Amino acid sequence: MMFYRKVLLALAVLSSPGLTAAATSGAATDPRPLEPFIAQYQVFKGDHVLGDAVMQVVRNDDRRWRVDLKVRGTRGLAGIAGIAAQQSTVFDVAGTRYRPLAQSTLRKTLFTKRQTVGVYDWRSHQARWTGDVKESRSAPVTLQDGDQSGLLINLAVVRDAQPGRSMQYRFVDDGRARDHRYDVSTQLDDVKVGELSYSAMRVQRVQSGNEETLIWVVDGVPTPVRMLQRENGQDTYDLRLVEYKGAQ
Repeated sequence: MMFYRKVLLALAVLSSPGLTAAATSGAATDPRPLEPFIAQYQVFKGDHVLGDAVMQVVRNDDRRWRVDLKVRGTRGLAGIAGIAAQQSTVFDVAGTRYRPLAQSTLRKTLFTKRQTVGVYDWRSHQARWTGDVKESRSAPVTLQDGDQSGLLINLAVVRDAQPGRSMQYRFVDDGRARDHRYDVSTQLDDVKVGELSYSAMRVQRVQSGNEETLIWVVDGVPTPVRMLQRENGQDTYDLRLVEYKGAQ
């Protein structure tokens, strides 16, 4: 079960949405427009492929969008156990903010299935999750303007990243609320996607304890080209973009 949790975290850790003036630096630029896409990733641990992941953004109607993530273990113990996960967030764009409205998460193995549903009620400014939710996370969470689900933070990081900039978002997901800060390096890294090489911005989030998340963002690409989770200085789960394309 650790496989899908770590991969969901790496992809979904992943306003202008959630940005605060106190935590933002660097030259201001026009925000990247939201656009539909579908992106395919391979999931690595070290040099070993564990599975694959697909993330997409689609327009539901004139007001609402949806971002989906599907993760599947295909190799080793992850493949043998039939581990898979799906998460979706329905959202709208309120001014310059991505605003979550509803969320669903499904986690499966060969012998288990766990599902949760979250509703973000902006009239009452409360969010609540039902289904297979821990008792400690079943109480409503008070919403603040600019709050994001994990998948929306991922989109916001891609949109807002600029060399030398710091971004801060409030994560409200799965019955929890946390502040997330991301720092963008001033230097660009070379990152390969298939046979192509890109100059990518490296975005780092230092988490509690000895964990950190690194995200590489390329200007003009609507999804991260690489996402890496580290613990105690060691690489754990590494998601590498295989290909992406616009979606209708």
